[in-house]
Amino acid sequence: MQFREGSTSVPGSTAGSESGPLIMVGVTCAETCLVLKARLHALRSAGFRVMLIASPGPFLDWIANKEGIATVAIPMRREIAPLRDLVSLWRIFRALRRLQPDLTEFSTPKAGLLGNLAAKWCRVPARIYMLRGLRLETLTGLRRRILLAAERIAAGCAHLVVCNSESLRVQATALQIADESKLHLIGSGSSNGVDVDRFSPGPEEVRERLGIPQHAPVIGFVGRLTRDKGVPELIDAFDQVVAAAPPARLLLVGWFDESDDSLSEELRARIDHHPSIIRTGFVADTAPYYRAMDMMVLPTWREGFPNVVLEAAATGIPVITTLSTGSRDAVLAEITGILIPAGYPQAIAEAVLRLIRHPGVRHRMGTAARAWVIDEFVNGRVLGLTVDFYGKLLEAAAAEDTTPLATVAAGD
Repeated sequence: MQFREGSTSVPGSTAGSESGPLIMVGVTCAETCLVLKARLHALRSAGFRVMLIASPGPFLDWIANKEGIATVAIPMRREIAPLRDLVSLWRIFRALRRLQPDLTEFSTPKAGLLGNLAAKWCRVPARIYMLRGLRLETLTGLRRRILLAAERIAAGCAHLVVCNSESLRVQATALQIADESKLHLIGSGSSNGVDVDRFSPGPEEVRERLGIPQHAPVIGFVGRLTRDKGVPELIDAFDQVVAAAPPARLLLVGWFDESDDSLSEELRARIDHHPSIIRTGFVADTAPYYRAMDMMVLPTWREGFPNVVLEAAATGIPVITTLSTGSRDAVLAEITGILIPAGYPQAIAEAVLRLIRHPGVRHRMGTAARAWVIDEFVNGRVLGLTVDFYGKLLEAAAAEDTTPLATVAAGD
């Protein structure tokens, strides 16, 4: 069910407890709904009523139908757009005032700012800013200062800032986004964990379907094809890899994202015309594609906690990623994969060639990666900790506990 801002009726969730506390989850873009499915399902299964705020789009409709939750469609722009942002803020405020949630969880930069401002003005009893990453890390000058100010305002309006990884919590502290006591990590990090049954080793048919020779080493990448994800460096590195190992293939499971860090037309053409690169475009179910890879590379400049690394690890393949915020938490160096500095094609190429030339190391790392994910990041464990944590905050808020929620969380 979709609730249009301005409607005179208040919808309820079509599943879960009709009388339980109302949790409203908000993100900027409808595409982000793809990573929210398990989280929303876990909250509903625990007896909470759940509603989702996001920009309108097919992914918002998809998750509403898939999970049977009510949604609030409010257009929000990723980029800075003062007049439109004020309109979005007013619409979010009116929706919250009408629906009176018990807890709000806003994430992504624009929804985090507008949603937490509106939640504070509406005096929502428990307000969470879910920090999934820091876009400002790859910016400079005025834009960086503006985004830093926005992060501080969003955090200031929330009772708690839940960080997606330990290194993100450390970076947020260093940037003075919030006082250290307000920044919280649930478990070992990650907002979803991973379904280890869906993402698991097994037979694959992707190579044959895509025309990849069975003996060819396959280097994989999953996600948006953007500069911040390190795609330019990956393409430069792959040319070095092919020169040393001609059968190698690069499997890009992702799409050219039209964001402010989008790839140049020249690089897009280079990718699409490269004889050893396969680009799939958007893929709804990525699980079979991991099984076609010998390793995955994520040469990112910034992350919160990359889901794709956990998915690859659960599939039993090693991951090469960077020492950047968030990504360095997703790999145990030299145990489940290889950590390299961001921005160095040569480092990517050397790590890839090492794993191509040493299948025993590849197998050992892949086995260790799956075992680590099973120990720390199974989605039931990660989401169970989140449900328990939110339940504790709601109990304190319902009891009108005068103890600050940050102090309640610290005792978790």
